[in-house]
Order: sequence, then C-alpha cells, then structure tokens
Amino acid sequence: MYKTIKLYYFSGTGNSKNVVDWFAVESEKRGIVVEKINISNTQRRNIEKPNVNDLVIFTSPIHGFNYPPIMFHFIMNFPKGNNDIILMNTRAGMKVGKFITPGLTGIAFYLSSVVLMLKGYKIKGFLPVDLPSNWISIHPGLNDNTIKYLHEKNFIKVKEFANKILDGNYYFKCMKEIIQDLLISPIAILYYIIGRFVLSKTYYASDSCNNCGACIKNCPVNAIREVSGKPYWTYHCESCMKCMSNCPEKAIETGHGFILTIIFLFSFLSTQVNIIFNQFIFTTFNPIIEFVLGQVVFFIILTIGYRLFHYLKRFKIINRIAVYTSLTKYKFWGKRYKAIKIK
Repeated sequence: MYKTIKLYYFSGTGNSKNVVDWFAVESEKRGIVVEKINISNTQRRNIEKPNVNDLVIFTSPIHGFNYPPIMFHFIMNFPKGNNDIILMNTRAGMKVGKFITPGLTGIAFYLSSVVLMLKGYKIKGFLPVDLPSNWISIHPGLNDNTIKYLHEKNFIKVKEFANKILDGNYYFKCMKEIIQDLLISPIAILYYIIGRFVLSKTYYASDSCNNCGACIKNCPVNAIREVSGKPYWTYHCESCMKCMSNCPEKAIETGHGFILTIIFLFSFLSTQVNIIFNQFIFTTFNPIIEFVLGQVVFFIILTIGYRLFHYLKRFKIINRIAVYTSLTKYKFWGKRYKAIKIK
C-alpha cells in the first residue's frame, strides 16, 4: 500500500525510538522503504514536504499530557499536504501483577490532529504505548523485571498495530479514553505555559560531576550550557531525562530541597505582598491580575534562586545539603532509566 514511510520522532531515554524501530521492522518485512528522522537532529522550521503517498508518522513521549513543545512545534511547522498520518506516543506505564496500568495521553492526539487536518492531512490512527516512565524526578525508578515486561508486551502491541495500519485499516481504539483525556486538558495547558519552565530549574550537577560535557553535548534541545565550569539548565529544557539517565558519573540530580525552598519563599513573599497591597493600595486584587503578578514574581524568584543555587554549590556544605535533599540520590529511589532492546 505504501512505498515509503517517514517516521519523525523525538526521544530522550529511548522509549519513543524503540517504538519507531518496532514499527519500522514490520514495515521493512513488507519491502517498504523506511526513513527514521530524529527531529532533534534536523531542521525544524523549513521542513521538507513528504512525497505524495508517503505514510507520515509522528512519535514522541507525553510531557504534561501533551506532546512536548519540540514535537508540537515541529507539527505546527510541518508543510501542508494530503498524506496519511499516524500519531503515536509513549506514556508512563506501570505494572500491577500482570496488568499494565496505562498512562494518560491528554490532548496530544486531538490537538495535533486538528493542526494536521487543517493542513490537509488524513489521520489514519492513534497508538499510545505504555512503556516505563523515566520520570524519576517525580517517582521512584522501576525495577528491571517491570521494565522488561513492559517492553515485551508493548513490542507485541506495536507490531500488531503496524500490521493493521499497513493492511490499510484505521485504528482509533484509544478514543475510548477521550473523556479522561479532555478532563486533564487544563493541566496540559498549564504545563505548557508554566510547568515545564519550573521543571527545567530542578536539575543540577552534584560534586560528582567531572565536567565531561556529555550532558551539554547530547542534550537534544541544546538546553544545557556551562556556567562557572558546571552544567546549567536553561528554560529550554524539555525534561526528557536524557541527561540524568546517561550521565557517566550519575552526577545529575533533581533538587527537591531547592524547589521546596523556592515554593516556601514564594508563598511567604506572596503573603506579605498581599497584606501590603490590600492595606495601602487596593482593597482586593482582581483575580486575573493577582494570578499573572504571582507567576511573574514566582519566575523572578526561581530564576534568581537557581542562579544563586548554582553559584553556592561551589561550597561543599551547600553541595552536601543539596545532595542529601535530593531523592534521586538515594538507592531506595531506584536507578536511572534506560530503554532496553527487544529482539
């Protein structure tokens, strides 16, 4: 049916890359030419238009119940056409007994579908893939058996999906999740506007860092730079976890203690500012103005605090406090995540 398939993907720790590889294997068995394009290594504005009759597939992890900005912006900039489109994602799968608990796709498929259909494309199918969550900043890492089990089961799932699509079928089984996906859409919007920027300031390099530069060189969105001889995370960070999972010294941690300090400081200052304004300037704040001003103040505190934190880490006592208030440092929290290969 298709002579060529273009698989555009973004992957931090390898889950989405695995899904792309699994789909490609089934395609190549049929003699179909497969082109796998890592969008972090390609031009994301002047994108080459796919050939007529190419099957076009977009695959990415879910960040904040949507495609991460790098993938969503790529889709927004994708040229107009009339090709068939497949949307796939990887999301936080867990395991309870022999049952895989699904993650949440949120608005990723629906928002991207609207954009692509307005450009003239035809959507042929959706596939969410519940591979292991790599977000050890938020929860403990999964054990090896769970990781292997999730890979093996989802390998079969992707294989079956690929063959249905390549046989010319439509596939929208995940549409049964539309109610819960739409219910969490406000969180997806807030994550895009606010949340992702907060998360980008939770990463730091401990004194185990030997300044090898691997995290800076390998960051798929060029979000890490060197400041005062150590890695420094900018607001471009996508929280893909590639740096933390691949650091050879396991030196990259999540600053749980730091971010809690920032939240406490913000809450304290907000309370004092509200008291002053209510007594001497306004009787009450307009809720919208109050929210906007609150976010501005929070990001000012976060930006200054993160830079100060980065500077103070050169002192051993500050570094030790940071390390021992980071859950990712402890063995009980689990090891760094890396996707595995299924043959």
